Amino acid sequence: MPVTHADLDSDLIRARVGVDASELHGSITGYICAGGSADARHLLQALQLDIEPGPARQAFESHLKTLYQECRVALEDASMGFEPLLPAASSPLSERADALVEWCRGFLGGFGLADAAAAAALGADASEVLRDFGTIAGSELACGNDDADERALMEVHEFVRVGAMLLHAEVSGQSSAAPARTAGRVH
Repeated sequence: MPVTHADLDSDLIRARVGVDASELHGSITGYICAGGSADARHLLQALQLDIEPGPARQAFESHLKTLYQECRVALEDASMGFEPLLPAASSPLSERADALVEWCRGFLGGFGLADAAAAAALGADASEVLRDFGTIAGSELACGNDDADERALMEVHEFVRVGAMLLHAEVSGQSSAAPARTAGRVH
């Protein structure tokens, strides 16, 4: 059964980890996209997360192992099924926008932890995607509850989704097309 945003967030709170579910998923994704590899036992160390031993850590590590495997499989899937782990579509728009910003922050951190040389070796399109992730990570996605803001967030989400796959493909040596630019409002 796939790990949900709500389940992972609950585990993170119980284990007293100082990141939310979207940021952690972004970190794992960035780490994998930059060529990082770790078994579940060493992933916490690779991502520089310190969690006290106990039942909460065990539950969290179980979800972490599943999440890591799901993320790796989705990034390598030829059907391009990868999705950033974000709150459910029924969540308020502002919550989903904030989670996407946190996901990008986590992605950049995980990418840097895996291999700083990976960013230096990127082609122009992939480097631009990484810079755009930085812009999103440093932004506050201003949104109301109207259809235009919903569409704008969906465009930014799609750019991030495809951008992560592009970065993974480039670092792993697979071929991929650059993601389309979005018209989303980033403030």
